[in-house]
Order: sequence, then structure tokens, then C-alpha cells
Amino acid sequence: MLRIAVPNKGSLSEPASEMLREAGYRQRRGGRELVLADPANGCEFFFLRPRDVAVYVGAGTVDAGITGRDLLLDSGANAVEHLPLGFARSTFRFAAPAGTVTDVAGIAGKRVASSYTTLVADHLAEQGVTPGELVHLDGAVESSVGLGVADLIADVVETGSTLKAAGLEVFGDPILTSEAVLIRQADAAEPAGVRTLTRRLSGVITARSYVLMEYVVPNEILEQAVAITPGFESPTVSPQHHRAASAVRVMVPRGDTNRVMDALHDVGARAIIVTSIHASRM
Repeated sequence: MLRIAVPNKGSLSEPASEMLREAGYRQRRGGRELVLADPANGCEFFFLRPRDVAVYVGAGTVDAGITGRDLLLDSGANAVEHLPLGFARSTFRFAAPAGTVTDVAGIAGKRVASSYTTLVADHLAEQGVTPGELVHLDGAVESSVGLGVADLIADVVETGSTLKAAGLEVFGDPILTSEAVLIRQADAAEPAGVRTLTRRLSGVITARSYVLMEYVVPNEILEQAVAITPGFESPTVSPQHHRAASAVRVMVPRGDTNRVMDALHDVGARAIIVTSIHASRM
């Protein structure tokens, strides 16, 4: 039975469970179960605090888990990233009162507040910078400077509006670009079942990222049309029965759908139809 840790709350929780549902796994509905068996798929799911997922995976208590890259690196656990999952993306950066610190070197000797002090310590050590103090806070990090607890902060930055309201501005390069990741224990053989889990989750990522596009094009402009839609690997081209034309079926990046449809129509393709992909194995 493959043991998989899933975040039980927070921004990672529902997207992680939804991806697992799309991959064909049973998931909790009421949000109360701490353990959920899925005997049909040979799995057992453990719903844990997002910060604890990497700890349990690193200890070998569970075989795999879903957490954030930032939480994995901050945990110091004996676990490694196995597959990026493409959701819950965020950017982790330094911020300070305007004009007080302009680069990472300026952090030397100053107090840095963060919810990710291990991650920050490792990053500063790589940069050869020694802070005066790392202040661990569990939330509302942006308030720490105004309250005199720290000189600057390291935190997740989305729009920057919260930082601006606190009188802070970002500086330096991003510390980390994070997203949800599937993790497993480091320096250990891949547990039985993880390969299937990985294949299924990769299939969901592909299905979310691509659409299936079909169109009809006269044979004399077939190569022009195919050049517009090279596909994931290669288009499937079938001759039409009563005319000198071909039907083309191809995978197209979801974000390019309308641009590609316009380009195909401009060269002479017609009957252009787009269908969502429910599942895939590549």
C-alpha cells in the first residue's frame, strides 16, 4: 500500500486533492478525515499540516507527499523534489523600508524576519552574507519592521500591495520561485507505486496544459497548416473521402488556442474544433 501525504489545509490543500482526483485517486469530501484508504489504487492518503509533509516523507513514515518547494527546502528534511506540479506558484523575496537596503550584501548585520528562516539562512550563506539575527515568525511578517522586531523581511510576494501598504519595497533577485511539488525520501529506492503516481500526475499536467485541435485543410496548403501546429510530438493527418483535403488532429498548448485557430483560418483551414483533454498518458 503506497502511503501519500497531502496538505490538510491552506492554499495547497484543495488544489492537491483536486489533482489527485483527476488522476483517478479517491479523496476526502468532507475535509475531516485524517487518513483515507484507496484500496482500488493500492494507496493510503494521510492529511497533514503542509509544513509537516516533508518531515514525514524524509523520515520514511510515508512514501511520497505533496507540498511547496519553499516548505520542502525550509524543512531541512531528508526529502527531494520528484515532480513539479504546476500550481500554487509563488516568488520569495527580500523587502525593506524604501532606501534602507538595496542589495543582498546590505543585509549583513541586520535583523531579518521570515516564516522560512532555514531557507533564508541557507540562501544568505550561499551569498556569503551574515545577518545580525534571523527572526522566525509564523505570519504577518510584513508588520515586523514597523513594530521594531526586524530591519527587513523575507516573504512570499504576489502583487506587492501588502508590502507597499507596510512601507516596504522588494530588492535584489528572487530568493526562490516556488510551486507545489511531489516529493519522496532522499537517498532511497523509489517506492513501489510512485512510478504509477508520477505517470498519472504527469498525465493530469499534460491534460491541463494542452487541448486537442482538429481541422480540415486543402492538401495544397497542408504543410503550411502543419507548420502552425507541430503538436506535442506530431500531428495525425487523415485523407478526406470525397475531396483533396485532409483532416488534422493535433495537441496545442491551451494558452495558444485562439492565436493558433486564427492563424489556421488565415491560411485556409476550416472546421476548426477544439476539445478539452480529460486525461492523458504520454
